[in-house]
Amino acid sequence: MDWQTIFHDIKNKHDFSQMEAFLEDVYQTKTIYPPREAIYNAFTLTPFDAVKVVIIGQDPYHGPNQAHGLAFSVQQGTKLPPSLRNIYKELESDLKVTRMTGDLTGWAKEGVLLLNRVLTVEEKMANAHKDIGWEIFTRAIIESISAHKDHVIFVLWGSPAQTLAQFINTDKHTIIKSAHPSPLSAYRGFFGSKPFSQINEDLQRHGLTPVDWAREEL
Repeated sequence: MDWQTIFHDIKNKHDFSQMEAFLEDVYQTKTIYPPREAIYNAFTLTPFDAVKVVIIGQDPYHGPNQAHGLAFSVQQGTKLPPSLRNIYKELESDLKVTRMTGDLTGWAKEGVLLLNRVLTVEEKMANAHKDIGWEIFTRAIIESISAHKDHVIFVLWGSPAQTLAQFINTDKHTIIKSAHPSPLSAYRGFFGSKPFSQINEDLQRHGLTPVDWAREEL
């Protein structure tokens, strides 16, 4: 099984022609993030066979030089957004790991699929592409991972991500839930939740290599 096969199956089951036409138009007429060639970056950097962990985000960052196709990640040299800053605080508290860059390509190459629910956004307009069809696509991705892989850890931060729990087979997969790391909710259960050590302990219990959360790709 690979992403190409999964994408093909999803497109056979769902009609994305309206979404594709919409994206074709807005990429030519407006400022849209991430760059078009980076929309599917998460899948390029984390092949299907390599997926061990899935971290669900919402929609891409909507400022310049931020989004590059990985949930929560920003391009090299870009200031850390508040949610990512809180993720790093929890990582340091949990595993004493300090990261220097906001680019999470290293995590992606460790088998962490950094998947936003919505894969595109208009500049300065959070949720601008909500309900154009991405949620159907990404839900189908989650269902495919659940169906075709044996043990994956799904990290669902915040209630929008947690609505996906119903599509995950918990007989063979693990779900880790907490509040979202955004400044609005991080103090309501994200800080102190220790997701990174939980993930690595769970991987080791299933005979899998833990994630090197310190890995940087410079």
